[in-house]
Amino acid sequence: MKTVYYLKTCGTNRKIMAPLDLSDWNLREIKTEPVTEEELDEMYKMAGSYEALFSRKSSQIKARGIDLKSLKEEDYKKLLLEHYTFLKRPVFLTEDKIFIGNDKSNLE
Repeated sequence: MKTVYYLKTCGTNRKIMAPLDLSDWNLREIKTEPVTEEELDEMYKMAGSYEALFSRKSSQIKARGIDLKSLKEEDYKKLLLEHYTFLKRPVFLTEDKIFIGNDKSNLE
């Protein structure tokens, strides 16, 4: 099943998703329905690392005093499961591809 993991309060997410026909996609709002460990592991398999799924722009980094240089893969996984803002978004997940975040190359 095709799934989009997004945050409805994020203007960038709304801007990216607005012109798309997502009628046959499962829309997952990650604040009200957090990503499960099983879903995160599926994303990991497609992305190749938890770090690729991690948002370095999360407000929680500064709030928690996190030193990004010291993080290892397991740390990224733990943080991604702890708080929804650590997930780079939106994440578009199909049966065989993953598109993470709002980088220009992903949007094309």
